[in-house]
Amino acid sequence: MEIKCRKAGDECYGLKEMTLLFDISQRLIQSQQLKNDLNSILKMLVEYLEAERSFLTIFNRENENIYIEAAYGLSSTQQAKGKYKLGEGIIGKVVEMSRPVVIEKISKSSLFLNKTNQELFKEEKELTFICVPVIDDGKVTGTLSVTRIYNPYISFDEDTRLLSIIGSMIVRVVRRKQERLEELEALKEKNKELENKLSNNKSLNMIGNSGKMRDVFSLVQMVGKTNSTVLIRGESGVGKELVADAIHEASSRKGKTFIKVNCSALPDSLIESELFGHEKGAFTGADNQRIGRFELASGGTIFLDEIGDIPLSTQVKLLRMIQQREFERVGGTKTIKSDVRIICATNRNLEQMIKSEEFREDLYYRINVFPIYIPSLRERQNDIPLLVDHFIGKFNTENLTKIKRITTSALDMLMVYKWPGNIRELENCIERACILSTDNVIHSYHLPPSLQTADSSNTSAKGGMMYTVEQVEKQLIREALTTTKGNIAKAAENLKITERMMGTRLKKYNIDAWRYKV
Repeated sequence: MEIKCRKAGDECYGLKEMTLLFDISQRLIQSQQLKNDLNSILKMLVEYLEAERSFLTIFNRENENIYIEAAYGLSSTQQAKGKYKLGEGIIGKVVEMSRPVVIEKISKSSLFLNKTNQELFKEEKELTFICVPVIDDGKVTGTLSVTRIYNPYISFDEDTRLLSIIGSMIVRVVRRKQERLEELEALKEKNKELENKLSNNKSLNMIGNSGKMRDVFSLVQMVGKTNSTVLIRGESGVGKELVADAIHEASSRKGKTFIKVNCSALPDSLIESELFGHEKGAFTGADNQRIGRFELASGGTIFLDEIGDIPLSTQVKLLRMIQQREFERVGGTKTIKSDVRIICATNRNLEQMIKSEEFREDLYYRINVFPIYIPSLRERQNDIPLLVDHFIGKFNTENLTKIKRITTSALDMLMVYKWPGNIRELENCIERACILSTDNVIHSYHLPPSLQTADSSNTSAKGGMMYTVEQVEKQLIREALTTTKGNIAKAAENLKITERMMGTRLKKYNIDAWRYKV
């Protein structure tokens, strides 16, 4: 026996409704691209009810905002405008109260905010807005809405019931979307925290957000408050002097004298005089008394860079200075005391030098009170984009260039290079690229030849031609999604492929388009 009802003035049957629900369930079971399938389901709903439009919203519990996730009958611009706070408008009220709301004539309702700029009339006929909550495990995850021509002869209870049934069917999809939105929100909050930490680190003139650099920042903050001797270790070009600056700035001696001595730049015959000073006539050419660096730094900090290059004869005197904070000038007999904090740095293997008797073991233990190891650039590759942005800004100011960005291919080359010269080499590389650029963009061909050859950078293609093609294809898809902020349809259009082809490749390369949303 046929079951008859009235919808929009036309006859329909219970069988049609069951067919609709069956088609929706099949669509969900076979779903590969949830976003596209949600749009299709909303289209089926609109066509079945002979409605004007329908849309699905997601409730983000992290920030209590409600966003339009999928729609049929709304443009992408209209969807972007559809953002609501909890309790705001009809959508916000439905989420807040967790129950359906029917507005028979939206033009007469003050609750209908019309943020999406919908038509309030259809061929001079009033429109009805029906909104139901999508509930999962007793909690609202979003809403499902439909706008249709007002018909005083039908009961909206049937439409509300149908929307609630469809909402319960797609709740699994909605829950996943909600979790992803909240995960994205949590990531944004984490990024803000990291940016705040990064801004604090910038005040110390150090750039880095990797785990190893965060450890360095933590050690600097801890030891900076003390007067302990610090030994900074790391390869040449990693920024040991910047760490010494940061330690001094974090100490109670900030604002007082900070003297830097590059021990490797001083000849053996002069280094003792430079550090401790000399009396007049102490040696040939000593026409006047000279005040040494330790004496000048009294009350402040002295930084002994490349301490591994100090000759053994001077190491004895240096040991006494570190132990007793006193010394005599070359050719003098008067003992001079100096209240100075000592920070040392080296890129040499001091332990090996002790074995070969090039460095005193007792001096080693005196300077190695609080060692800080600075990782090489190849150990902190995630910091390269931050450093690149910093250097671009620096050279835009210094050289009056107007570089706006660096291309993905150029950044990829920087990321895979081994950087034997560390940050110093990267800085020189970016300065050169800024000068060569003619379109305010750094391209891969602006980088030095050593970065552009597979042999020199140890980045030879592996896996054959298909592997290389797949890598290029993957990169093109990521760039397209970044440009379109995760919009699969627009990304496919930009790449001149169909949405189906785009979906197949997203699945193949395990790329989540939602991660590219802003």
